[in-house]
Amino acid sequence: MRKENEILNDYLRQKGLKQTSQRNVILETFLASGGHISADELQEMIRKKNPRIGFSTVYRSLRLFTECGIAREVNFGDGRARFERGFDKTQHGHLVCTSCGKTEEFTVAAIQKTIKHISEKYDYKPDGHRFEVYGICKKCR
Repeated sequence: MRKENEILNDYLRQKGLKQTSQRNVILETFLASGGHISADELQEMIRKKNPRIGFSTVYRSLRLFTECGIAREVNFGDGRARFERGFDKTQHGHLVCTSCGKTEEFTVAAIQKTIKHISEKYDYKPDGHRFEVYGICKKCR
């Protein structure tokens, strides 16, 4: 979490914003969540630690985390934005159950190799990708 704090503090300084104790709680909780979490879900977790932190503060903080690269927004087709760690994370894809909404991450070396090949062929500098596989998980079958 130390590196994420440095990234956030540098970004806030560049934007003329201050690091607050509320942002620290939100960042700590977000990083500890370890998964794909919506602003609502994160706010519910934070409410247990500090009931005075409101939803708009959580949402704005998630936006800041996304802007500086600590978080990445993902959407699995259900209209809900979710957030996952964005910093120091390998490129990966998601398996998404269309019945219960469960998501699982996977990495395949071929994905990175294919992105590199396509980028070189078309002279692109990739800054991200999305690879999602939709289906029915074992529990829902």
